[in-house]
Amino acid sequence: MRETNASRPTKALLIYPRFNGPSFWNYRATCELLGARYPAAPLGLMTVAALLPQDWDIRLIDRNVQPLDVADIDRADIVMAGGMLPQQRDLLQIIDLCRARGKPIVVGGPDVTSSPHIYERADFQVLGEAESVLPAFIAAWNSGARRGVFEAEKFQADVTKSPAPRFDLIRFQDYLFIGVQFSRGCPFNCEFCDIIELYGRVPRTKTAPQMLAELEALYRLGYRGHVDFSDDNLIGNKKALRLFLPHLKAWQEAHGFPFMFSTEASINLADDDALLAIMRDCNFFTMFVGIESPDPETLVAMQKKQNTRRSLADSVHKIYQAGIFVNAGFILGFDTEKAGTAQEIVNCIEATSIPVSLVGLLYALPNTQLTRRLQREGRLYSGHDTNTELADQCVAGLNFVTARPRRDLLADYLWILDRVYRPAAYFGRVRRVGRALRPPSRGGAFSWKGFARDLAQLGFILGRMSLWRPRLTLYFFGTVIDCAARNPGALENVMAMISLYLHLGPFAREVAQQIQQQIDDIDAGKWAAPPLLPPEPALAGPRPILQAVS
Repeated sequence: MRETNASRPTKALLIYPRFNGPSFWNYRATCELLGARYPAAPLGLMTVAALLPQDWDIRLIDRNVQPLDVADIDRADIVMAGGMLPQQRDLLQIIDLCRARGKPIVVGGPDVTSSPHIYERADFQVLGEAESVLPAFIAAWNSGARRGVFEAEKFQADVTKSPAPRFDLIRFQDYLFIGVQFSRGCPFNCEFCDIIELYGRVPRTKTAPQMLAELEALYRLGYRGHVDFSDDNLIGNKKALRLFLPHLKAWQEAHGFPFMFSTEASINLADDDALLAIMRDCNFFTMFVGIESPDPETLVAMQKKQNTRRSLADSVHKIYQAGIFVNAGFILGFDTEKAGTAQEIVNCIEATSIPVSLVGLLYALPNTQLTRRLQREGRLYSGHDTNTELADQCVAGLNFVTARPRRDLLADYLWILDRVYRPAAYFGRVRRVGRALRPPSRGGAFSWKGFARDLAQLGFILGRMSLWRPRLTLYFFGTVIDCAARNPGALENVMAMISLYLHLGPFAREVAQQIQQQIDDIDAGKWAAPPLLPPEPALAGPRPILQAVS
């Protein structure tokens, strides 16, 4: 007897689009070194999968780690996909592929929410946070609707009702780390940031039982190692975090510390000794901080005043003392920058000893205060975006008329890349961090098994580095020996920073070549500014809420 759609569960194929080309963020060489295919698993889509009806037959394909075959689409009743701006190109191709196969496709996520007009070819759009709007889509789908737009009310999703992500849909070995999320939103008001536009300035948090259930799910599935708290700002709601961390510490202790944690947080974490101490006790080992600029005037202009109220170098070194090493982001291209900005950024990176300093060109993201201001001023370019195979904002930034000459900005960026990612400079910062870190000591008896594991990892990285980058071997040996002699407890963290250079160093040179080409084009008169978008007062207000249509 022929099976009908009514007699079997809906087959849903979730697709995570491929990110555009190479990037500072994809750590491709580090992934190859450690046997992974991509840094981070698709946490958003795994959460969406958990929100779908339990009787649906769900598959997830991450285009960054596995191929997509048309047979995968043909087997599904519905395709669901979404992502961020650097995934736009691939997501549009997925939409076209589904339409060519006659398969309905639902799109959502940050970029779709910010720029729904770009995705009008999709059958369904789910805009905003999935928890509060996905039930309406499911009801419409079950009732027979085959087109529609569903938009969540802003910042109203109750994250305490968010289920544990479907970790079972991925292969752990494909990724450097697995993500979880405790909070959503950030209390600050940075002009260039789209987080506050998407998730609000009042961070909402999950409960301690929720988070422990997610970690327990990972643990029972056999995962061990690096877990990233993929929060917009982990300390955005300090009160809630202080209540949660003692539970996290107890869980880690009860399970023998199976996980080491990373996260993103604002620099004012350094002001809170007690919070730093318990994060150390929970086994946080690294965090990303948006420093953006060392210039107080620029920080005030971008509405990031929190970075002006303290010494950046003292704050970062205080975090090192808690056993947590810092990765940081810097941005070049703000209106208030002066001619000496490049030197100030390099000085800041050296003073803070931050090895992984990701420097990019300012990009006006859709639906931000910066973008609205630039368009009001008639300075926003049309048709200039990160939808390119070359790289991320490192190459595709400056999508507006800059206050300083464009060539000067590109020359400064080229100079920064050279100074920051020279092997001597990078490994010099790694050595200084290796001496400063005070990671927690778990105590207990010496473990030959653990020693053998660490020795094997050391030998493996050394062997791969010797084959791939033989000129780096002396830097590698010198840095490892320095750490082993001065602060052996930090050796694991130092090895992580060393392995990242296998990607960061070569990629910085790739970016430099492309930036030099842009400079050459300007000098030769080959670069022409894209057309400007006309000023639109409507951009200053919120986009009208779209209604579902069947």
